[in-house]
Amino acid sequence: QVQLVESGGGLVQPGGSLRLSCAASGIIFSIYAMAWYRQAPGKQRELVAIISSGGSTNYADSVKGRFTISRDNAKNTVYLQMNSLKPEDTAVYYCNGRWQGRTYWGQGTQVTVSS
Repeated sequence: QVQLVESGGGLVQPGGSLRLSCAASGIIFSIYAMAWYRQAPGKQRELVAIISSGGSTNYADSVKGRFTISRDNAKNTVYLQMNSLKPEDTAVYYCNGRWQGRTYWGQGTQVTVSS
């Protein structure tokens, strides 16, 4: 059974930082590309960042220079370090794993940026 379990969300003030984690089980983690998506109320889910099995990364323009995606294959975990957070970063953040047409989602973790 495949599971992607996110953690690390919460309430943070503008300008603050959070680190999200996504622990995977039931897959050969190292061969999967891993991504973070987010969905704000009333908006479509959007890609935030993605890291390939080889470690290449790509980011949405709105988070470039502020967010960093990384992975630890020994721990089957992908991270999203979020710095200089803005109110518009408020959303439910979802972990995604994909390989050869297979795709899996976590349950999401809420991030709220507010003073």
